[in-house]
Amino acid sequence: MSTAAAEQVKGGSFLLTPIGAMPQFTPEDFGDEAKEFARAAKDFIQGEVLPKDEEIDKLNLPLTVELMKKAGELGLLGLEVPEAYEGMDVDKRTAMLVLEEMSKQGSFAVTYSANTGIGTLPIVYFGTEAQKRTYLPKLATGEWLAAYALTEAGSGSDALGAKATAVLDGDSWVLNGTKMWITNAGFADVFVIFAKVDGQQFSAFIVEKTDPGISTGAEEKKLGIKGSSTRTVILENCRIPKDRLLGEIGKGHKIAFGILNIGRFKLGVGSQGGMKRILEYAIRYTTERQQFGKSINSFGLIQQKLADMATKIFVCEAMNFRTVGYIDEALHGTSWDSPTAGADKMAAIDEYTIECSISKVWASEALFFVADEAVQAFGGYGFSAEYPPEKALRDCRINRIFEGTNEINRLLIAGTLLKRAMKGDLPLMQFGQQVAKEISNPVKAETFTGPLARLKHGVELSKRQCMLAAGLAVQVLGQKLIDNQEVMARMSNMLMEIYTMESAVVRAERMLEGGHRWAQIARDMTELYVNESWHKVHGDARMLCADVVEGEALRHALAGVKAFTEFHPTSSARLRGRIASELIQKGIYPIEVA
Repeated sequence: MSTAAAEQVKGGSFLLTPIGAMPQFTPEDFGDEAKEFARAAKDFIQGEVLPKDEEIDKLNLPLTVELMKKAGELGLLGLEVPEAYEGMDVDKRTAMLVLEEMSKQGSFAVTYSANTGIGTLPIVYFGTEAQKRTYLPKLATGEWLAAYALTEAGSGSDALGAKATAVLDGDSWVLNGTKMWITNAGFADVFVIFAKVDGQQFSAFIVEKTDPGISTGAEEKKLGIKGSSTRTVILENCRIPKDRLLGEIGKGHKIAFGILNIGRFKLGVGSQGGMKRILEYAIRYTTERQQFGKSINSFGLIQQKLADMATKIFVCEAMNFRTVGYIDEALHGTSWDSPTAGADKMAAIDEYTIECSISKVWASEALFFVADEAVQAFGGYGFSAEYPPEKALRDCRINRIFEGTNEINRLLIAGTLLKRAMKGDLPLMQFGQQVAKEISNPVKAETFTGPLARLKHGVELSKRQCMLAAGLAVQVLGQKLIDNQEVMARMSNMLMEIYTMESAVVRAERMLEGGHRWAQIARDMTELYVNESWHKVHGDARMLCADVVEGEALRHALAGVKAFTEFHPTSSARLRGRIASELIQKGIYPIEVA
């Protein structure tokens, strides 16, 4: 995928573009160098972290710090730090392949992600030259560890409602306030902290743990990720040098929201790493567990669970690396040599706000589904803390809250799309008018070619159903639509299913055309997913119409949606049986990337 091609890919344009017309990076496109990085991370996790799983979850912070410093020695903390500051400056795809491996232990995954992502990247993108030279080499090597302090007791989703203050006193800033739920607070050496200058201008600052006036509260007692440090950070006349302002006064929202956007696609990738580990022990247990004289994974409803777990993973990989591929190509058009490098790179990432939120929401909910199904597959043992599904279910629950709740992200997905359409950045209205004209002559199955032509037809029909329903909502509600959260969430659900279906179809078809050794199971998983998801889009389109009109207007709207329903499913049961058979034979999720 060339930079020139990526420049033509606008965030959200997947809804308006024929399936397969957009460039798409897939996991099968990874080169040897990226795979080497992933193997190093895998060796570290399996050799150093997983054997200490129980100790980590007892909140042994010295052990966690020791492991993080070992990761730093291996170069795993500086992947996204520029080379000028002792980092490796690898592309996001490679860094995410590493992150997937580092996400196999829930608590450690949170520690690692908070440090390398939201803890370090604000300085990478917004720091002055002096700040970068002071902090990044230490963070890249693991000499220092980082935390990110945004949330307060009264400002969670409403981040700009923060009450923490910063006042300039001579050559120092004086900070006061309390931050809540701060990951890594128990051992972080440096904090990126948000406060309002003179109580008005939302800004960011770099605070060191040795600065006077900063302290932390007791460790929070949490539902899951018990091995990660989570504390309040207390600022009582905390005095820091004037040059610790990060970015510009009053521009802290650009840092906060930009970095959270990065955190969202990272959380999506981390979720697929967790799913792979859960599936592996679910396959092992259901093979060993005997009932009625045979392994329980010989029964149809257990096979259904295993197949659905694997299908979630395949789709998640396709979606996440598609998104990260777009981001990488956009970043290639920027340079660290530019005086506006940080702003340029953040703008390139922000273009894919919709896709980043989709990755976060869809993947976090897929991970919870997989963990819950593992508990069920283990039966009574799944409810016991002696077996792994119980901890996995608790650990992954936080992901639907992290980096903006899934509810907030659903509003962002649809809201961003509509705002870009209203500004003229996306030709949403024109496409909607085109779809309305197609009602009397809807797109036919024979229009599509290739081994997955039927599935491509299903995706295109889904796009048209979504456009009709969304267009009706815009027509009826106008600007008030943004305030109707249930309608916005339903629109977002359709957008997520369309993006994930399309990502999986394109990936699977390329595997088939390239003769990939796992092409057949990829085909089966994709067909299973489209089989099941197409109906979700159809149902949401109908219900969205009912949310905004009634009576004759509703009957007319439903007739329009029905015009795009000529998609015929195949047997999901047969597909699941074939998928489960391959999983049981292999013992793990079979499509190895690294």
